[in-house]
Amino acid sequence: MATNKPINTIIVGAAGRDFHNFNMVYRDNPLFNVVAFTAAQIPNIAGRKYPAALAGKLYPKGIPIHEEKDLEELIAEYAVAEVVFSYSDVTYRHVMSLGSRVTAAGAHFKMLSARSTMIKSKKPIISICAVRTGSGKSQTGRKVAKILHELGYKVAAVRHPMPYGDLEKQKVQRFGSVADLAKHKCTIEEMEEYEPHIESGTIIYSGVDYAAILEQAEKEADIIIWDGGNNDMPFYAPDLHIVVADPLRAGNELNYYPSEANLRMADVVVINKIDSAIPENVTKLRENIRSVNKHARIVDAASPLAVENSERIAGKRVLVIEDGPTLTHGEMKFGAGTVAALKFGAAELIDPRPYATGEIKKTFETYPGIGVLLPAMGYSDKQIKDLESTINKVPCDAVIIGTPIDLNRIVKIKKPTFRVTYELQEIGEPGLETILKGFLKNR
Repeated sequence: MATNKPINTIIVGAAGRDFHNFNMVYRDNPLFNVVAFTAAQIPNIAGRKYPAALAGKLYPKGIPIHEEKDLEELIAEYAVAEVVFSYSDVTYRHVMSLGSRVTAAGAHFKMLSARSTMIKSKKPIISICAVRTGSGKSQTGRKVAKILHELGYKVAAVRHPMPYGDLEKQKVQRFGSVADLAKHKCTIEEMEEYEPHIESGTIIYSGVDYAAILEQAEKEADIIIWDGGNNDMPFYAPDLHIVVADPLRAGNELNYYPSEANLRMADVVVINKIDSAIPENVTKLRENIRSVNKHARIVDAASPLAVENSERIAGKRVLVIEDGPTLTHGEMKFGAGTVAALKFGAAELIDPRPYATGEIKKTFETYPGIGVLLPAMGYSDKQIKDLESTINKVPCDAVIIGTPIDLNRIVKIKKPTFRVTYELQEIGEPGLETILKGFLKNR
């Protein structure tokens, strides 16, 4: 039955894609009434509001953010007609289980198309996305930026959102120096993504309102790199879409959302970690790519690691710290720190779980599959303090840091530390430089 009333809507998300979808489709749209966001994956998001200053004139009180577990109650309370799925790096089973909850509760379950949520830029956009968290998009993005710098272009990277603080203040964030990380009160997760770009001379933007971010980035860059998060799709319409695939998790690219969508849209697929994967999985991944995308160019690559004074690791009982999201919703069972520990002869990996305190203990309870590795979780000051406490309680000879930043800047570690670094290295042709030169020549 037709009605003139706006459609009561809930957007389920994780403080990123959900806000962008709202800004693109629902803000200032009188056909819809967004009654709530829900939060998953990231701690301390629920209980806040999407502020009125960002929500637009239709939402003078802002929009509340609730726990996803309360979804059925919210559908009933607000007489919700549509629920919009708006986060990433989850299994198809997870998506459709959520869809079943929604439809059983009496609402429609909805996804927005990739193209309808992409903003067109006046400048060339090169997007770097992936099929899973931890596939290697960060080093791929750095490699692309380095090539463009060497070719004489001014480059700005725009990072997928990580708005964990004051949303209104985080509308547009620009990072041109390491000092800007402290200025914007960045979490460890944010620093891991921003700092490597800054160190390599690339300006990086992030925030909440990606139309406003793009407008500013276009003023100071010849080319803009979309630096994706999780396995999400680009917020900007790419002129060259590069997707990184992971043979250590072969099969995930066809079973996670929106992995397959990214793969289908890709102009270039980078098969990373070939040096760490068994040949059968590389072959399986290559076949899976071709099953959904017959036209993308495939780049074979590795991410060789380096450790200063690596000879000192031999015989040590070590605590290995890895990138947090890669171990949690990325579901990786090991990372660069683990590879370094084994490669350089560590005697034993010490299990941090018996010594975990506070928020870190909760992380292990939420993600029991992490195992004997310590995720570098730092979404809040409390979590950072608990991380420091946990590290220093573990009875080990040394700490191997496999995160993209040096944790010694953030926490005081009382044991010798070894920092692992890694960069993308293409194997054979076509390489990224060849592809980028061809792309630029044809524009």
